[in-house]
Amino acid sequence: MQPSAIKVKPLSAPAESFLNFCRVEKGLANHTISSYRLDLQRFSADIPVPDREINAQQLADYIESLYRAKFSPRSIARHVATLRNYYRFLAREGEVSGDPGEFLVSPKQWSTLPKYLNREEIEKLIAAPNGPKPRDLRDRAMLELLYATGLRVSELCGLELTAIERRMGVLKVIGKGNKQRMVPFGEPAGVALDRYLAAGRPALLKGRASKYLFVTARASAMTRQTFWTLLRNHGHRVGIFRRLTPHVVRHSFATHLVEGGADLRSVQIMLGHADISTTQVYTHVARRRLREVIDQHHPRA
Repeated sequence: MQPSAIKVKPLSAPAESFLNFCRVEKGLANHTISSYRLDLQRFSADIPVPDREINAQQLADYIESLYRAKFSPRSIARHVATLRNYYRFLAREGEVSGDPGEFLVSPKQWSTLPKYLNREEIEKLIAAPNGPKPRDLRDRAMLELLYATGLRVSELCGLELTAIERRMGVLKVIGKGNKQRMVPFGEPAGVALDRYLAAGRPALLKGRASKYLFVTARASAMTRQTFWTLLRNHGHRVGIFRRLTPHVVRHSFATHLVEGGADLRSVQIMLGHADISTTQVYTHVARRRLREVIDQHHPRA
């Protein structure tokens, strides 16, 4: 459920300091900072003096009000995370004497299996931009690279030319928390990149300079929103009409790796997950594969 409309007012100085801390010290992504800001704005609209002494019961009552407003468990969990981090910061900075958010409890969220494309659908999607135009070369390279590496869309759009180690077949990726990781990519993605860099990118830039790998006709970096749109359009062209997002392709990358026998630790590293528990959602694939192996090869299956 979407949050109800609230009267937005400027955040307090401590709240702005917290957001700056998250941006500069923790290196959190811009959309995460934006989510924190929205949560704090709603909180400050309900709590008159959120930066002064506030007790755990008041925080619990506020979270309870979100349940009454029929917020989804996912939204409530995000609010809880925001307030926990906020009051932990205030306590560390001496703005409050204790941490009232220490015992906030997140709602239990049912584990949902990630949506992903099968291999035939992935092949059709990648082949959709098959023309000689600069945009086709760019889109083909982006789709090949997205499926070859499982990058987040923000990571894909933020790639710079210096991130490519072509001869080694790896990318230097800056992920969440400003952490760098090396992600390998295969030869099909490499060939698509070569074609784009040779003919697509120069034609889009028209002599203009850009440090970004994937650019638009305006010589600006590809945005997340634009890539979402072109991905959905390419999907429609090949008959994929259900909700198609970059994250679906990322899930497809991880799912197909596990199907092929990759261990979860390797998948975790390539996806840039901080905790392997996040990667364990893909064990459903391993269990299904094990079932198939038993059915096919065990004499008493």
